[in-house]
Amino acid sequence: MTSNREPIGRQIVWTAKAVRRYFEDRLGEAGGSLSTWGVLSALELFHWRTQHELARALQIEGATLTRHLDRLESAGLVSRRRGGGDRRAIQVEATPAGREAYERMLGAAMSADRKIRSVLSEEELATLHELLSRIRGALEPAGEAAGDAEQIA
Repeated sequence: MTSNREPIGRQIVWTAKAVRRYFEDRLGEAGGSLSTWGVLSALELFHWRTQHELARALQIEGATLTRHLDRLESAGLVSRRRGGGDRRAIQVEATPAGREAYERMLGAAMSADRKIRSVLSEEELATLHELLSRIRGALEPAGEAAGDAEQIA
């Protein structure tokens, strides 16, 4: 049991690191990475179409997303093209190989999620979700806290 005197932020950060490491290891076993999973799952689940929308959903800078997309495009997992109506907008979509990679990583992600959830009851999971949402909401500036359907983590 953790002391109530240990800073809660420290506890959350160290737990997040452990969860991230576990999740990344599972994705790596499936031939992927967290950044690849983030981009491909955003494209598959939420159908973000422009590079700008995708960067916002992933909560990363445009330049960071560009580097990820350069790598994924070189690997044949995504394609980019200029938008028809707005030539400034860059449309992004998963290729057939990208959709296959997403499906492979989905199994790993679901397995990791089951492992993480296995240590908590349904009631504890609901409470954890509520508490984490409340903490995040209190720390993010107004207007930045997007709903779960808009964020990919």
